[in-house]
Amino acid sequence: MIPILGTVPEIRAAVAVWKKERMSIGLVPTMGYLHEGHQSLMQRAAGENDRVVVSIFVNPLQFGPHEDLERYPRDMERDVLCCEGAGVHLIFHPRSDIMYPHEFHTTITVNGLTEGLCGKSRPAHFAGVCTVVCKLFNIIAPDKAYFGRKDAQQLAVIRRMTQDLNIPTEIVACPIVREQDGLAKSSRNIYLRPEERKAALALSRSLRLAEQAVADGERDSAILRTVIKTELTTEPLIAIDYIEIVHPVSMRPLRNLAGPALIALAACIGKTRLIDNVAVTA
Repeated sequence: MIPILGTVPEIRAAVAVWKKERMSIGLVPTMGYLHEGHQSLMQRAAGENDRVVVSIFVNPLQFGPHEDLERYPRDMERDVLCCEGAGVHLIFHPRSDIMYPHEFHTTITVNGLTEGLCGKSRPAHFAGVCTVVCKLFNIIAPDKAYFGRKDAQQLAVIRRMTQDLNIPTEIVACPIVREQDGLAKSSRNIYLRPEERKAALALSRSLRLAEQAVADGERDSAILRTVIKTELTTEPLIAIDYIEIVHPVSMRPLRNLAGPALIALAACIGKTRLIDNVAVTA
């Protein structure tokens, strides 16, 4: 049985023992309801570190007032089973009042990278992400931390925060894990009704069409967005949030492709908001 610790002194004491023995530590931050995508992060961490910690914490700071904090899927027993066999040595599962004690006043904001894409429709989201991730880094002091490329903007923001604040943790980006039919793995996929699940396939399908267009020589971002929008609008259940082509590091919009680029989208299917992206090089 993997130990589950819930307080800062407990996790720091456990980590201190490892550090005294000069063991390297990998951290996989999650909000729980783990799936194969999370397992791929754990397995990567286990292959590169002596010890692996998985944090499971549904972070209230990154949810807006009308988002799905209360209904976000939670299943600790399932999560523990997911961690077993994936090389995880310890689970950090704090309560909200442990992470944010009474009169908590501090948040971390990364300017420039957070105004577009998901930050446009979720203005407080990345401040919540940065705050909790910075706290986890300070509590656990991992040598490496593992994040999926599906949350590409989050990855860029965390990299910038880590660099700007001189946090000595290496950020490791891991590939998107997909279902056999192409749908990107997400804890929120459980919300989808059968007809919504079928409609959601248009997200990855539209990105593949755009990726092929780039491979065929298309460089105009406006045309690539039209390719994606045309495919998405074949599904009446899809409400598009954004379709953007941006630089993968700065997150700045690109008018024309001339090197690495990130083609990213977000859409609501029923009450479920999903994101997906593909990296291309012109």
